[in-house]
Amino acid sequence: MIKKLVVVFIAFFAIQSYAQQGTASPYSFYGIGSLKFKGTVENRSMGGLSIYTDSIHVNLRNPASYAGENLAFYNKETRPVKFTVGGSYSSIDLKSNSGSDKATATTFDYLALSVPMGKFGLGFGLMPYTSVGYKLESLDGSGNIENRFRGEGGVNKAYLGLGYMLAKGLSIGVDANYNFGNIQNATIEFLYDDEGVLTQYQSREANRSDLSGLNFNIGLSYKRMLNEKLEFVSGITFSPESNLTSKNERSFSTITINPTTGQEFTINTIELDLEASGLKETDLIIPSKFSFGAGIGQPRKWFVGAEYTTQKTSNFSNPLYSTSLTKFEDASTISFGGFFIPNYNTLNGYFKRVVYRAGIRSEKTGLNINNESIKEFGISFGIGLPVGDIRMFSNANLGFEIGKRGTKNSNLIQENFVNFQLSLSLNDRWFNKRKYD
Repeated sequence: MIKKLVVVFIAFFAIQSYAQQGTASPYSFYGIGSLKFKGTVENRSMGGLSIYTDSIHVNLRNPASYAGENLAFYNKETRPVKFTVGGSYSSIDLKSNSGSDKATATTFDYLALSVPMGKFGLGFGLMPYTSVGYKLESLDGSGNIENRFRGEGGVNKAYLGLGYMLAKGLSIGVDANYNFGNIQNATIEFLYDDEGVLTQYQSREANRSDLSGLNFNIGLSYKRMLNEKLEFVSGITFSPESNLTSKNERSFSTITINPTTGQEFTINTIELDLEASGLKETDLIIPSKFSFGAGIGQPRKWFVGAEYTTQKTSNFSNPLYSTSLTKFEDASTISFGGFFIPNYNTLNGYFKRVVYRAGIRSEKTGLNINNESIKEFGISFGIGLPVGDIRMFSNANLGFEIGKRGTKNSNLIQENFVNFQLSLSLNDRWFNKRKYD
């Protein structure tokens, strides 16, 4: 186990060292950023499908999975510990009616551990929940820069969960999530004289919000063999509505900008008194979320399923950042996906033990700008490559997704993205009963 833990932490720090902004999406300007938490690489490679649970993979979206069954290879006295780490790289083409651009983002996605304890199971980990990262400019009728917008930060999630096996094939679980982080954004207004020449001094508004709060996720997982080969799998999760506390700061500055390097130099700054307007500390709602899904397959051979998720995003509001052109509506996602394994325990033929995954998803993000609902669509593929001891079924998972977010209608931006994901999903013995003293 020590060697595998070393591998996990090396991978974790390697991913962190190369990580930049977690997103490059202009739509991360809104709310508390773009949603990052969409499950493990295994989930995302199946269109985001998260209802399938087994004894060798951590399922971050359904806490009932912590109480899964033992590795079938071993006897009942052996307990498998599951741990995983993952990261991703995104390449985005940004298109509007007035131009186009490209952006990239590399991010750490999760680090998690699941520990069995009889009928109970314990899970804990760390992951980004939302991410903010954008640089935008608006132009006037003459093609001059009118405003420049930039933002960074996001919300992270540390969780501790407990699962319990109520009966064979039926498990329940709950996650307690502590959400924390900060969001920083700035808007620069460019000023021109009567002849359209940029003046020496510009105006900048800067905002910072430090966020924290608790929320919970409850899950149920049910499996049943329909006959000697076919297995029915289903899952339900529910996250009640909760609050994030936001401690806010706002300032206005007079600045100059180096026309060659773009570097900003602050001349003077005024800190705004948000206490007087009731915005020094505000509450943001994390909307309730519900998902359910079902599928059918042959254990350790193949699986296909579907899942529907809905979230009351219409209840979200942020009093510090609000515009009349933006509103939130209820979000929903439909996912279809599955996997296929030629022969999971063969000793002859490495690629017969590889897991092949594919899926598709259609998402209504809950964001509405200029009366246009921002939607997202993705097609995903992935493979699980066996690594290490064949008896422990550890694997390296590679995922690939192509898709589209947003629209060019109503002067908005369409994103065509390609995502690459990598994770290590490792298993080892938790407890072996001694045969001799």
